[in-house]
Amino acid sequence: MILFPAIDILNGKAVRLYKGDKNQVTEYGDPLHFAEKWVECGAKWLHVVDLSGAFTGESGIDSIISDIKKRFDVRIQSGGGLRRIVDIRRRLDAGADRAVIGTMAAYHPDDFALATYQFPEKIVAGIDAKDGMFAVKGWTETTEISAVEFGKKCHHMRIRWALFTDISKDGAMEGCNVEASARMQEETGLSVIASGGVSSMKDIAALKDRGIYGAVLGKAIYDGKLDLKEALTIAHDE
Repeated sequence: MILFPAIDILNGKAVRLYKGDKNQVTEYGDPLHFAEKWVECGAKWLHVVDLSGAFTGESGIDSIISDIKKRFDVRIQSGGGLRRIVDIRRRLDAGADRAVIGTMAAYHPDDFALATYQFPEKIVAGIDAKDGMFAVKGWTETTEISAVEFGKKCHHMRIRWALFTDISKDGAMEGCNVEASARMQEETGLSVIASGGVSSMKDIAALKDRGIYGAVLGKAIYDGKLDLKEALTIAHDE
């Protein structure tokens, strides 16, 4: 199982939000410091999110991604503020290996389909669930389609991966929603990267036991509740 240490960026700083609430922010500091820290622990991937872009649609982290790629041997999965084809191209050109798309898929499905065609093997479906429904725009709006049904549509479009977040768990340190993550993977055929609430070695073991493709680690590694080196050992242990 692949672990993706998260670097969520708001106004140029690494932060964590509580349950996606932009009014409940914990600021940690320089994103490059954490990129170095997580790579030194053995991370092969980073999950870098532009929270300013997610909330406003105006992206501003491309230079940070470029700096990370220049300094460290790591792959980057990135989302936030990718509302147009040009935004995706710019993020990939900056150095991101994959782009996570959610809001575009809901409000501009034709552009989303075009993105999957123009950037094959580069698009990750961002599927955020609020009470089982697909949520968008930095989790501020809920659509009328279930998260699972949206996942099925993405699979039919030949998308391989989904970043699945249970908003009620994100940043709350209450454990991840293993069953919902497993259901998303099993019912859609997507390789699911579980996000939201992963806070213990037990969570990682449970996700791995269910065959989940990957998991994003956030607040737990920032606050020292979860040791990334140990977590990577558990995730990779066959």
